[in-house]
Amino acid sequence: MSVANKSLSKWYKVAGIGIACSLVLAGCDRSEKEDPTETAELTEEIAANENAAATAVSCDDPMVQDRLKSALKNTLNQQAQTLATSYANDAEIGLSSGVITAKTNGIVIDVQNAAVLQATNDNGMTTCQASVSMTLPSEDLYQASQLQAANNQPSLQSRLANDNIRINNNMLVDDAFTYVVGTQGGQVRTRIAGQPALLTVVSEVVAGSVFQSALEEQNAKRAAQEAERRRAAQNNSENQTRQPKPVTPVAPIRPAEPATPPTINQNGQSSSQDSSNQAAKAPSTSASAPATPTTPKSVPKDDSIDMVIIEDKDATY
Repeated sequence: MSVANKSLSKWYKVAGIGIACSLVLAGCDRSEKEDPTETAELTEEIAANENAAATAVSCDDPMVQDRLKSALKNTLNQQAQTLATSYANDAEIGLSSGVITAKTNGIVIDVQNAAVLQATNDNGMTTCQASVSMTLPSEDLYQASQLQAANNQPSLQSRLANDNIRINNNMLVDDAFTYVVGTQGGQVRTRIAGQPALLTVVSEVVAGSVFQSALEEQNAKRAAQEAERRRAAQNNSENQTRQPKPVTPVAPIRPAEPATPPTINQNGQSSSQDSSNQAAKAPSTSASAPATPTTPKSVPKDDSIDMVIIEDKDATY
């Protein structure tokens, strides 16, 4: 009995030692398995940070600046279209969207002095700041100024001063323009940060210029139509004045009847000739003798004579 107890006791000891060793080995194996996991996670995090830093895009990269210019023009076109449509609806005139697109495409955009404003974050996005300039046609600036003056709005110069935008001839410059760059899906991405005042001012200039031009064109058409209407009315009035009026026919005039020739007596004619001869001989007297008054020619009295014709040679006909 005692020998059996001793044997069982030894087996328990051996089993206990084996279990203890198993637990120790299991613990050792577990700790060995957990350490590589933690190490792998830490390695992945470090690698991600290193990868983000490695894939960060430079603020002055030419591709970044090209993407920024494209984003600026697209945003500018959208804002100008919205403003111009609002102006046109208020004035009840029509505007072509193609005109605004042509205006925005004609604006020269330049990016200078790009620098990092905020370091690359965990998403690989870098915040940049640069000097962005937009050069507009002088005509657009003039038209926009005319519209602002007509609506009693602040001048363009005062508006630019309030928004810290410099103006150099027809170039508007924002020296603190902010944008964000990074990569997504292996593609370079550029995004405009916030609502830059430069975009707002330039979009107002473009929309105001297009609207003012359309308004002036409409007024010119109305003036031409009014002038044409007045000209047509004047021509119509003149045509009515020149139109011949109907003439009432008058009664025909009776032709004049020829007069009956007078009957002249031969005796009277002989007497008339004698008298004429005597009258012709009378002036042949001497020049020294005083002129004797001539006696009036007698007119023969004959009831049978209707008319007596006396011929006087001294008379002038």
